[in-house]
Amino acid sequence: MARNVEDIRNIAVCGHGSAGKTTLVDHLLLKTGAVTGQPSVDNGTSICDFDEEEKHHKHSVEASIVHFDHAGKHFNVIDTPGYPDLIGQTVGALRAVETVLIAIDAHTGIKVNTRRAWQEAGDAGLGRILCITKLDADNINFTGLVDSIKEVFGSQCALFNVPIGHGHDLKGVVSTLDVPKDTSGALIDPASLSESVMESIIEADESVMEKYLEGEPPSREELQRLCAEAVRQGTLTPIVCVSTKTGVGLDELLTVLVQAALPPNAIVRTAKKDGDDVTLKSDLNAPLAAQVFKTRIDPFVQRLSYIRIFSGTLKKDSTVHSSGARKGVKIGPLLSVQGEKTTPVESAIAGEIVAVAKTEDFHTGTSIGEVELPPIKFPTPMVGLAVAPKTRGDETKLSGALHKLTEEDRTLRLDHDQETKEMVLTGMSELHLQLLRERLKRRDKVEVESHEPKIPYRETVQSSAEGSYRHKKQSGGSGQFGEVHIRMHPFPENTKPEDFAIKDRFPHLKNSHYHEKNNFLFVDTVVGGTIPGNFMPAIEKGFLEKIATGVVAGYPVQNICVEVHFGKDHPVDSNETAFRIAGRQAFANVFREARPSLLEPIVTMHITVPVGNVGDISSDLSGRRGQMVGMDSAGGGMTTIEATCPLAEVMTYARTLSSMTGGQGSYTMEFSRYDVVPPNVQQQIIAKAKVKADEE
Repeated sequence: MARNVEDIRNIAVCGHGSAGKTTLVDHLLLKTGAVTGQPSVDNGTSICDFDEEEKHHKHSVEASIVHFDHAGKHFNVIDTPGYPDLIGQTVGALRAVETVLIAIDAHTGIKVNTRRAWQEAGDAGLGRILCITKLDADNINFTGLVDSIKEVFGSQCALFNVPIGHGHDLKGVVSTLDVPKDTSGALIDPASLSESVMESIIEADESVMEKYLEGEPPSREELQRLCAEAVRQGTLTPIVCVSTKTGVGLDELLTVLVQAALPPNAIVRTAKKDGDDVTLKSDLNAPLAAQVFKTRIDPFVQRLSYIRIFSGTLKKDSTVHSSGARKGVKIGPLLSVQGEKTTPVESAIAGEIVAVAKTEDFHTGTSIGEVELPPIKFPTPMVGLAVAPKTRGDETKLSGALHKLTEEDRTLRLDHDQETKEMVLTGMSELHLQLLRERLKRRDKVEVESHEPKIPYRETVQSSAEGSYRHKKQSGGSGQFGEVHIRMHPFPENTKPEDFAIKDRFPHLKNSHYHEKNNFLFVDTVVGGTIPGNFMPAIEKGFLEKIATGVVAGYPVQNICVEVHFGKDHPVDSNETAFRIAGRQAFANVFREARPSLLEPIVTMHITVPVGNVGDISSDLSGRRGQMVGMDSAGGGMTTIEATCPLAEVMTYARTLSSMTGGQGSYTMEFSRYDVVPPNVQQQIIAKAKVKADEE
């Protein structure tokens, strides 16, 4: 691996599903002699799509890393999945690169994940190149596609070449910078674009721009030198045209990647050292700074951690400092990665991407070296599935397999729900979770049963009430006796306990306890020792038991204040158990008298759809008890709607949105607050809970 940092290029290939990204990468590997044979996604022989799920579905499920050399440059390329459900793989890949090549299908044009890839790359400050694929397809409106690209992504998007014909008549591509004499058959006249492309490039250098304005055109060397700088500054986004089926445009694409893809030192990266910001140097002699950007659990080599080195040199069999590890971490051999194949290497310098095997201290996002790199921000998963093993006795096996999945995929969360006693797997969508279930079955040999998880409702009261309960039990010898009188009050969220528990409200106030988890305030106003002080903790414990299990529908109680003001004891039969039971029953009785109600989680949604679908979305939301909060243009004929909606109404929203928008819509959602459930819906939930309790 003896090479210069300046000669390395790291590129992520992104875009919407079925835009031909994986086939494009396979063909670049063939073209440059990095692999032999006939790799094909359809035949299951692709270099990038080597996983069993990928071969079965014929699309990428994970990001895969490959490399090739061309024109004195070493390219590390990460092929990413195209479905929005698998965006976590793209987010991780973007941390490891300086340039993003975004593929756009010439026939279907700009889609949801095309925009998402553009946005994510822009947010990460990376260089962007657009690649129009599948020009061999019929019914292509090339001029219309280029116009929509400029409308959505900006006027700095410039065609570096133009196709000669399309569909069956596709002959080749012709450069817009180096225009030949014969351009017959070109879909757009390249000479008419030449000047604007050149201006986009030289805008990156004021002195060259000044000379140009004074009538001195830039030399070819100056244009080549400034190409990557213009991409870095964002004054230029090259558009290149290819057909992997015919091989048209592949040589030209490689030339553009050599000229316009950014070197490792083009992007300023910072990290924290002892709390201070430090700038990393893309220098092999600088202190080591690297980060794990992807984890893969391989059935044969076990755990693989993919590492991007930003500064310094990483050597095999060395001991390195790592975030989260108490002592130095010993790493074994370093591996150069070509799809599923790995080759041992001695060392890797700044700019390189390598893998290490079986290092349990490394997780996705782990920093390696003496500095702490920024965490990788993955989107929050929102679609849940309660899972249980199909075969009794497979609980431990399933738990281990699920842990592996969450290690590999940071858009996946596993929760053991204490309330519902369910194991809940939360992912990006139903498709995402379906692919993971397939992996569990194939790789870990464990099948699961699944159903929608319970909605985390809460119970509360709307008014004050009072009452009592006497617990009396005689069974030969000493019995049990405890009597508790209480008053119950609503205790709204964000109420300060010290402002509520005051003498004006409770004249005989002795003391109070606040339980933040359930927003529950316990108040003791007993006078004259009618309940001995040593039994008060038992009464409070009885309340907490009922708060945990709920009263009317089996959901936890919150936002409540309970005042104990009177009671009776027995010199022989009173004990802690008696008062705990009396407290629990008094709580349940009075709760039912205080206008009990259910609270439900409300989510905030951002829904991006074609302008023509806004009316459909609006009426659908109102049918789901949702409310539109606002609207914003998302460019390219798309609108983003902000809305709030009960979580229960949008658990399977992905299906509805897809059918309403023909697959063009996308959405995000996050928890906002709890709200009172309408009476008619509440009755249905309580009735269902009662039926379930009776069954059990």
